[in-house]
Amino acid sequence: MTKILVINGPNLNNLGRRDPGQYGSKTLIEIEEEVAKRARELGVGVAFFQSNHEGAVVDWVQANSAGAHGVIINGGALTGVGYSVLDALLDAKLPFVEVHLSNIHAREEFRRHSVFAAFAKGQIAGLGWRGYLYALDFLAATVKPG
Repeated sequence: MTKILVINGPNLNNLGRRDPGQYGSKTLIEIEEEVAKRARELGVGVAFFQSNHEGAVVDWVQANSAGAHGVIINGGALTGVGYSVLDALLDAKLPFVEVHLSNIHAREEFRRHSVFAAFAKGQIAGLGWRGYLYALDFLAATVKPG
């Protein structure tokens, strides 16, 4: 079975109460429930992880990438500075899609740069929580076990 890792970085644990105008009203748990539901429909396994600590994200990627086939990552505040997370993703040799709830390109300058973008299969920004579903659909259609 295809397995997709879903990684969320700093402050995404506060979704639902964190600036709903930018990030929507769904909590991270609600988003994960939507992704898990879609994964079941697609016959794909998913594993979720969120941390406010860069090293914890690196550790989790290293510990979980061997049995996975792709990654969805919303780096949050690590998007512009998370080189160690990028290195872990590159070392894992898994295709990944970068997701952002808000349109980072229409926001403050510091949010517009992504260390992941040049290496990602794609970037989905500004489509809210549904961006995770679109990323899952893409990976489920393009990556296969073995």
